[in-house]
Amino acid sequence: MNFDHILGALLGVVFGILLTWIATKRRSARLEDALRSQFDVEKREARLAQKEERSELELLFKNKELELSHALVAREEELQIRARELERESERQSEQQAQIELKNKELVREQRLLSEAEHEAEKIRRLYRLKLHQITQMERDEARQLLMKSTERECAQEIRDLRQTLLGRAETEVANEAKRVLLAAMQRITSQPMNDATATVVNLPSEEMKGRIIGREGRNIRTFEHATGTTLMIDETPDSVLISCFDPVRREIARIALEALLRDGRIHPSSIEDEVVKAEEEMHANVIDLGEGALRKLRLHDVHPEVVALLGKLHYRLSNNQNTLAHSVEVANLCALIASEIGLDPTIAKRAGLFHDIGKAVDEDYEGSHASVGAEIIKQHGEDARVVNAAAAHHQEVPAESVYAGLVMVADSLSAVRPGARASSIDGFIQRVRSIEDIAAAQAGVSEAYAVQAGREVRVIVEPDVVSDEGARQLARTIRKKIEEQLNYPGTVEITVIREQRYSETAV
Repeated sequence: MNFDHILGALLGVVFGILLTWIATKRRSARLEDALRSQFDVEKREARLAQKEERSELELLFKNKELELSHALVAREEELQIRARELERESERQSEQQAQIELKNKELVREQRLLSEAEHEAEKIRRLYRLKLHQITQMERDEARQLLMKSTERECAQEIRDLRQTLLGRAETEVANEAKRVLLAAMQRITSQPMNDATATVVNLPSEEMKGRIIGREGRNIRTFEHATGTTLMIDETPDSVLISCFDPVRREIARIALEALLRDGRIHPSSIEDEVVKAEEEMHANVIDLGEGALRKLRLHDVHPEVVALLGKLHYRLSNNQNTLAHSVEVANLCALIASEIGLDPTIAKRAGLFHDIGKAVDEDYEGSHASVGAEIIKQHGEDARVVNAAAAHHQEVPAESVYAGLVMVADSLSAVRPGARASSIDGFIQRVRSIEDIAAAQAGVSEAYAVQAGREVRVIVEPDVVSDEGARQLARTIRKKIEEQLNYPGTVEITVIREQRYSETAV
């Protein structure tokens, strides 16, 4: 009984252990399955994360590649522009070299002609000696005939010199008139001196703004240039761009619009067009204010609004570095002062002086010189006939019908040629006067030289024992040629050579 009880207990224990082992085995299998499932999930999540990271890297690489491609295209365009500029510069240098070679050939030819002339003079000198020997053995009539022939030959040379001088003077007058016509035409097409007057620099807040101004594939800069009629030059100059245009009004509109875009920060085609429209409205208002300011300064009234706008545009135009609106106001004041002195109507004179250059503010669509176009415009807006004729005749293109035309001519010349009016500085004016005196004093036989009348005349005193009358005339020509070749000056320079010789005796 005890054995059976013990055996049953052992069997129970064994059976319990078996059940426990089976349960433990199943629990281990479930735990292993759970771990395996979790591992598979983590593996799939890691694979998905890797794919996402790879996609982001590929997208970043493509964006970077596109950005570099745009930068490369912009750089290639810039290099092409620089290559064209270098090519044009090379062409200009080639032309200059060709001109130098041509001048060298002319110099060699002139030297050869001079040598031939010296040889011919020696032959003539020998011939004169022979003729002189023959004359001593001639009759009176024969000597008279020979003297007349010799005189004819001498006069023929002087006649040729006189003819050459007169022709040279005529050619100079024609050339000066041609220059005046060309300058007037260029002023009608809004050109100015080619320094920094055809370009405006706009400062940028950062270098990064250059890329935003250019825009994707250059669409922003194309829109800006098309809307303003200017050219944006974006080079390696840090934090700045250059606005280039011959029309100063368009250039000012472009500057106002670009600065507004930079302040706003949003640069795209639609905002560019909006800012250009606003800049044009602001520019129009500014032009009106400038024109009305000039009228207030001169105390003039009853001027048509279109004429006022044209007056304001003159502020943005230069003539030989002289502001055209300031020049017109100065001419108006001079006309009024002179008219008051000689008993004429100062108001009519003032209006004629103010409107004489108004044709320079009109664009090139109008045909004719600035004087005729300006006269036609103020005539259409009801100006006095005397003012219209003064504006049309101030360059002597039409006959002067009243004394006011002569007033405008005189005042225009006074404003243009007074010292410092069209010079960059008083130092430049003084240097030009000194240069005129130095050129004259450097000639052989000159004892003293003085530039007078603000450099418009130079008086040269020569030594009478060294320079003859004919030599004095030739000296004046030489000084004129050297001044024309070496100096730039407004108006004309008159050369006066003074040769004086005195003889005195004292009776005791």
